[in-house]
Amino acid sequence: MSEQNPHTSDLADLPAVELAGLIGRGELSARELLAACLERVERSNGGVNAIVTLDVEGASAAAAAADERFARRGPDGPLHGLPMAHKDTHLTGGMRTTFGSPLMSDHVPDSDELVVARAAAAGAIRLGKTNVPEWAAGSHTVNPVFGATHNPYRPGRSAGGSSGGAAAALATGMVALAEGSDMGGSLRNPAAFCNVVGFRPTPGRVPTHPAQLSRQTLAVQGPMGRTVADVALLLSVLAGPDPRAPLSLQDPGSVFGPPLQAGVDGLRVAWAPDLGGRVPVDAAVAGVVAGAASVLEGLGARVEPDCPDLDLADSVFTALRAWAFLLSFGPLVDRDPDRVKATIRDNVEVGRALTVSDLGVAAQRQSALHEIVVEFFERYDVLVSPTVQVEPFDVELEYPTLVAGVRQPDYLGWMRSCTLISATGCPAVSVPAGFTADGSPVGLQIVGAPRADRKVLQVAAAFEAATGHGRRRPV
Repeated sequence: MSEQNPHTSDLADLPAVELAGLIGRGELSARELLAACLERVERSNGGVNAIVTLDVEGASAAAAAADERFARRGPDGPLHGLPMAHKDTHLTGGMRTTFGSPLMSDHVPDSDELVVARAAAAGAIRLGKTNVPEWAAGSHTVNPVFGATHNPYRPGRSAGGSSGGAAAALATGMVALAEGSDMGGSLRNPAAFCNVVGFRPTPGRVPTHPAQLSRQTLAVQGPMGRTVADVALLLSVLAGPDPRAPLSLQDPGSVFGPPLQAGVDGLRVAWAPDLGGRVPVDAAVAGVVAGAASVLEGLGARVEPDCPDLDLADSVFTALRAWAFLLSFGPLVDRDPDRVKATIRDNVEVGRALTVSDLGVAAQRQSALHEIVVEFFERYDVLVSPTVQVEPFDVELEYPTLVAGVRQPDYLGWMRSCTLISATGCPAVSVPAGFTADGSPVGLQIVGAPRADRKVLQVAAAFEAATGHGRRRPV
């Protein structure tokens, strides 16, 4: 290892794939990279509040050990030496996991959950935990334990959620990679707000263990990164079957790794700037995303305005989410209602009002919706839309109540561009699409057929390479 690495000044901004290459060739040590990331934590975390538990001593020891192993036998795995911080809803053995709840503020799990364990086995260096909304409910990262995460590009604005701390940490170079979870947009929304990439895979692509509801399909875990190739690299580690996860898909994770070069020439793209008239979109966001269609056409894709029939998606998402909230949070609400936020209590009550008939109808509609999207993707390769309907909003606001002048019925109304897709079970990625006039990042959502995860990433990589929006880092 060189005593003075020539990349040190900008190490923290480099793509994870490039960093992994430098480490694998012996041109960069895990300790050097960790030092660069810790310098970014020192410089940026006080302003954005992205990393809420930081283990400098543990990460330093792990990086030193990784360098010693590299000297003896080479890299531990594809993530060797790459600093990661884990979402504060994902169990980390020996490290505090609070779920953003005062009820869990001192909780230290005994062991890692599966996504954390897989990252560690692939050589990642555990740096700490990233901020979340209370119990990861809602798409704005704020909780009574650690407060709010700020947008790295627009201080005083939201970083999105629920993986908002992860997205902000990536954007500011505190970590090389991050993971998150997504029920109604929690990987995609913060990626769009923070100008990084967040991928919601097909349910079962990234197995979850332990899981209270191991057969549900609304909530998934997945990768985040500064580039699409970085996301593919992390997906190649997180994906793959596990017998303890009954819905896990059998494809090995290795098939999703980079390189992703495939191009989009001749691909059939459905352009849905408001998801078939189902979601209002603020003018500033719509104006930025409008150019995406011509970018894809310039790459050789055949772009047509179209959208699958998503009329069943709202009722499917609402019912299945309320049922999951009842099972997950009902006991907490009963035991200590004053220490659980109102939106969680409200969802639990919606769940309690569900009948067996309601759940049966939701299951039938979910099956019908699956048939609808499968038929749609026989005619198209991908569906393209805005990721989020609004710009990053004031960090003091719990959630936007107006979108394009239209009053929203509840705290998830402004996220229907994501929740409608969640109900379909389709893989979806948010990739940087540009900036509004006031400097707010905007994301483009690319959706594919169920299990067409790699195709979605390939289209996103082509769009990313053609535009370069993701290379713009916060000042």
